[in-house]
Amino acid sequence: MTEGVDTWNRLTALLPPAQAEEFKDCWAIGEQEAGLGLLLSGILSNDVAISETVRAQISVLAETWGEREALTPRIRQCRGDGQSASAVTLIEQADVLISGDTVQADRPLAGLVLVPWIGCSRCGEVLMRVHISEDWGGISYLAEHYAITTPARTTVARLFPTDSADKAFTSLLQACDQPSTSTDATRVAP
Repeated sequence: MTEGVDTWNRLTALLPPAQAEEFKDCWAIGEQEAGLGLLLSGILSNDVAISETVRAQISVLAETWGEREALTPRIRQCRGDGQSASAVTLIEQADVLISGDTVQADRPLAGLVLVPWIGCSRCGEVLMRVHISEDWGGISYLAEHYAITTPARTTVARLFPTDSADKAFTSLLQACDQPSTSTDATRVAP
């Protein structure tokens, strides 16, 4: 979890000193969920501008700590910094569902649904949450996997297990320096 604490500590720079210390303390006492709420309250109340990459990073932290659904409206309210150079963009399209039956992957995704989440503005790959399609017509609350698809969203380039939102996001960031137009699924992570 070193990567998580490093990200947490970097985000303290977005807050005034007193709020930053309170936010940092949340990690130390195991109250990450409350800390994320404090972070967003501080960003919004101080009108702090954030990049699209930071917005996506906060969304990944919220996903990791089970707060993404609750915090996404507040994440979206954060003022952007106006820079177009961000490597990734939070797309959060819960209303755009892609059937796992239509996506090529090294393992079957039948019965699963891919939800576009974070897009790479350089290479076009998309980090998706992969959910179970529930009998009642919705999708499971928690993601079963995370997948990075090729730009056309027809092939899974890399697939990650349920507890790997941060690893999938890091992979997307690292890969976007190497544009991928491949349509095969040879780069699938364990």
